[in-house]
Amino acid sequence: MPECVGVRFDNGPKLHFLEVPSHAPKVGSRCVAATRRGLELGLVRTAVREVERPSGHFVRDAQPDDLAAHARLKEKAEALKWLLRARARERNLAAKIVHLEFTLDEALLLVTYSSEAPLPLRALTQELMQHTGARIEFDNVGPRDQARILGTLGACGSGSCSSTWLQSFSAVSIRMARDQQLPLNPEKISGPCGRLMCCLQYEHDLYKELLKDLPKKGARACHKETGACGRVVKLNPLKGTAELAFDDGGVQELRAELLERPHKASPKQAAQRRS
Repeated sequence: MPECVGVRFDNGPKLHFLEVPSHAPKVGSRCVAATRRGLELGLVRTAVREVERPSGHFVRDAQPDDLAAHARLKEKAEALKWLLRARARERNLAAKIVHLEFTLDEALLLVTYSSEAPLPLRALTQELMQHTGARIEFDNVGPRDQARILGTLGACGSGSCSSTWLQSFSAVSIRMARDQQLPLNPEKISGPCGRLMCCLQYEHDLYKELLKDLPKKGARACHKETGACGRVVKLNPLKGTAELAFDDGGVQELRAELLERPHKASPKQAAQRRS
């Protein structure tokens, strides 16, 4: 397998592994990389390691001219982003222009946008062609990718996972919030992107394991020592307890090992009770 270094570009935290020659760049240094999009400026984030499928190759350590060109093109892309947003408003387009980015050689301009309806891409391309000779590509992204590109704050007060370190998005379901006994309030369990928080999946396997030893919420259970029965109204997986609402009133938090399922009466016992 080829020897590679992990490089991060400006459009998010994902690492792209580049095949390197005998001279390996230092971690933390800037470099010029050749990817499928063209020449790009990246930040070296890992030491050399073997990777089966590199996504490009290392060209050179970034020179002052490379850094100056990158800064100039970044400023130009920002100006074009605002121009494109203004044109979209003039046309009453239901679209959000998220990000524009040039490759280092200005051969490609990637326009990232978000829209549920088809856009007149030809008209928008003609607007951009008046200001650049680069090839123009459009990429329609979802809410999570928007957060990855723009950078957002999470509920924890730190940078959101998608914009700081997360390498890929995994499926997150409302079941994960239920298993962790979280309030099913969209404002409480949604991230800045408007989707369920990615961090719901981090501890889900642990909660699934803890819930195996607890009765199901809503099920009937009885206290082993007193024989009092009721319905489980709340689970506390981390404490290993369940809150039982007794039939005769009152709620008590009990250890899971002190609870058992109510015994079913035999047909003979049931007949005796009815008589």
